Amino acid sequence: MKKTLSNNKIKEVLEILEATYPDATCELNHTNPFELLIATLLSAQSTDKRVNIVTGELFKQYKAPEDFLKLTEEQLAEKIRSIGFYRTKSKNILKLCDMLVNEYGSNVPSNREELMKLPGVGRKTANVVISNAFGQNAIAVDTHVFRVSNRIGLANSDNVHDTEEDLMKNIEENQWSRAHHLIIFHGRRICKARKPMCHECPLTDYCLYYKENVEK
Repeated sequence: MKKTLSNNKIKEVLEILEATYPDATCELNHTNPFELLIATLLSAQSTDKRVNIVTGELFKQYKAPEDFLKLTEEQLAEKIRSIGFYRTKSKNILKLCDMLVNEYGSNVPSNREELMKLPGVGRKTANVVISNAFGQNAIAVDTHVFRVSNRIGLANSDNVHDTEEDLMKNIEENQWSRAHHLIIFHGRRICKARKPMCHECPLTDYCLYYKENVEK
């Protein structure tokens, strides 16, 4: 039966991850909250590497909501074509930019609830923005955080929302944002979806997945 690690063990896990990934940070290239918002929206069903390639060119010409509104949906879709769901994302980005201009004075709101009113922005995207752009404590649960947290035993839930609740309960609030990056780095480098590299993992003394599926 699945369970979570004790609070002391969770702290030790985070300490090990910190020692393993001292450079863990947001890997979406951005210079301001607006760029981060657009990059995060684009990153759904795509990789940060691919998004950075696309935004590397995109942000040279389009730096503010007003700039994007000069484009049609078709023109923007063509510029982000190599990213998954590019047509839907193009539509959402232009609607989002219109709202930013007309309702927020072209500024990205720093409030989670306000961010989630924007087209295409869910809780995960909002958490990424308030955490990385505005320095607020938040845990954005993407596919990596969901998978790794539940494998190790930092959470014990079968959906994203409950996983976030578990993590907020099991991790000290001032560590939420840092834990988010550490867990993502671990998921991308070792605790991969299809073939976790357990033989290279520094967490085998703690990981519930390892004890139940590999160690036996």
